[in-house]
Amino acid sequence: MRKKFTTRVDAGTLAAMRDLAKAEGRQLQELLDEALTDLIEKRRLGRPRAHVVEVYRRSHARYAELYKKLAQ
Repeated sequence: MRKKFTTRVDAGTLAAMRDLAKAEGRQLQELLDEALTDLIEKRRLGRPRAHVVEVYRRSHARYAELYKKLAQ
């Protein structure tokens, strides 16, 4: 069940969200749902979501040497 609510947000943040939604071919509502879910889970669990960690691990495995060079 969905509930409607009203809030205020920084104009720049809203513009960036709209641009991102357009670039991804998604609805603004989808991005807002995703952002709120991520925030709630991050705060509740005190760590990033599992799929975020998995993406990081794959990236690190693939680009480990590049990351080492960039760190230097």
